[in-house]
Amino acid sequence: MPARPDPEEGRVLGSSAQPLCQDYDLAMLDLDGVVYVGGDAVPGAPGHLADARAAGMRLAFITNNASRPPAQVAEHLRELGVAAEVDDVVTSAQAAAQVLVDRFGAGARVVSLGAVGLREALGAAGLVPVGADDDAVAIATGYGPDVLWSEIMRAAVRIRDGLPWVASNTDGTFPAAFGVAPGHGVQVDMLRRFTGVDPVVAGKPERPLLDETVRRVGGRRPLMVGDRLDTDIEGAQRAQLDSLLVLTGVTGLPELVAAPPELRPTFVAPDLAGLLETHQAPVADGDGFALGGWHAAVADGGLTVAGHGAPATWWRAVAVAAWTHLDASGTPADVSGLSTPAR
Repeated sequence: MPARPDPEEGRVLGSSAQPLCQDYDLAMLDLDGVVYVGGDAVPGAPGHLADARAAGMRLAFITNNASRPPAQVAEHLRELGVAAEVDDVVTSAQAAAQVLVDRFGAGARVVSLGAVGLREALGAAGLVPVGADDDAVAIATGYGPDVLWSEIMRAAVRIRDGLPWVASNTDGTFPAAFGVAPGHGVQVDMLRRFTGVDPVVAGKPERPLLDETVRRVGGRRPLMVGDRLDTDIEGAQRAQLDSLLVLTGVTGLPELVAAPPELRPTFVAPDLAGLLETHQAPVADGDGFALGGWHAAVADGGLTVAGHGAPATWWRAVAVAAWTHLDASGTPADVSGLSTPAR
């Protein structure tokens, strides 16, 4: 089995003597920034995922986006060359529905304030989705660009007056065709300020989405795979699961070196090829850390890297040197003088 990070024993990253696709039986894959970016597949991702599946790893595609039904997500993946069935996709809307079923039981009437993905998930779980003015035992909210302001106002008043509230996610932004737009988290913040109520949240970094994924897809040794530290990686830590951070999305060098312990992954890789590789943790070497031909160290607050080797080992050496410095000093290392290696 992999060696997990253990700062008391000097391990800041984990290590795995076998490829991750053999040490873990389920990969829970975030989508945007991991499998695709915008409308295109991440280069190499379809092939890497096919190889991981051929090695016996189950794949689950999980998303905080509650607006699209699983069938639509699976179809999009297949268009990109990624084999995916409806049952391989798990959304925060499905996780929210399960939270509500566990509390109120099948047949409960729930206000659905969101898009078609939320309504379908509630119905599929045996709940009865209803409108903002209808009798209900709870309210579920999710990203929905066509939700009317009048419905939001009515829902806000009902939450303030005591109607239990489950939010699919709290993502502050959403990648739209015209740019980065406000996500469902903006609406959640507005409702929270008005009502004084904190919702039960189903999506990452909270546990329900990850728990629902394991329940639906199976797997005794799951691995969370994501590109965001504050949702994917933090969510894995809260669920006490190992994680792989890939660097094809929003996390770059400045974010990586500044990550506090609760946002640090078990493994780091440039892309999904990391599922097919063994992982070694850097070892202390003089004033820094060495791995795969690289030596990374922090001197006078600045991070430096010398040597040559594979990009994957560069990132791992940098991460351990930077995090060790951050833990000792409380200040992130300066990386302005570093250039990241080509993939």
